[in-house]
Amino acid sequence: MQEIKAIITGATGMVGKGVLLECLQNPAVTRVLVLNRRPLGMEHPKLRELIHPNFYDLSSVEAELQGYNACYFCLGTSAYRMKEADYHRVTYDLTLHVATTLLRLNPGMTFCYVSGQGTDGREKGRLMWARVKGKTENALLALPFRSAYMFRPGFIQPMDGIQSSTPLYNRIYKVVGPLFPVIKAVFPKGVTTTRAVGKAMIAAVQDGSPVRVLETADINRLAGQ
Repeated sequence: MQEIKAIITGATGMVGKGVLLECLQNPAVTRVLVLNRRPLGMEHPKLRELIHPNFYDLSSVEAELQGYNACYFCLGTSAYRMKEADYHRVTYDLTLHVATTLLRLNPGMTFCYVSGQGTDGREKGRLMWARVKGKTENALLALPFRSAYMFRPGFIQPMDGIQSSTPLYNRIYKVVGPLFPVIKAVFPKGVTTTRAVGKAMIAAVQDGSPVRVLETADINRLAGQ
């Protein structure tokens, strides 16, 4: 069993928190560094937290980012009411800066990126967020990581008391949460859970995946291995 030493971004968000909990419970993951802008408020023997306000400049913390073989990049923002230039900066520019820095410091790293269902890998669609996400995916896949995987979950059921950091999403989940079994029955290939995303990311680093861009069905399948 491969020993995983992981860096997680976005651990204060719904998906990132789910990935973190799975990492803390999995014996294959021996060390976790959470790279956050604000405190997570958790303690665990395997967990270390690095608070850094500016992800566009990691030069002052590079020494603390060495010695890891996995990155679970769960940091993201909603494109709601954002201009394309602003969304590009916080989605593409920030992600690629972190990724290239980690690659330079950890050449044998596997990089897992949380994208989203509907991402446009051709970068030509009419949806701005989908084009930018697709551009980000393509740039990450072109980097010489040991492996890189793009995760495109659809509807995600939060587990283990996890809540979204976006108030609007929390209100939506309160409404549709009780309907999850129905949604899963009607759209089995479009529904996953925070647990499944975390398990699939760990499995991707341990055993790899036959596909590098994972849709919801691929995520659930890899999580069940």
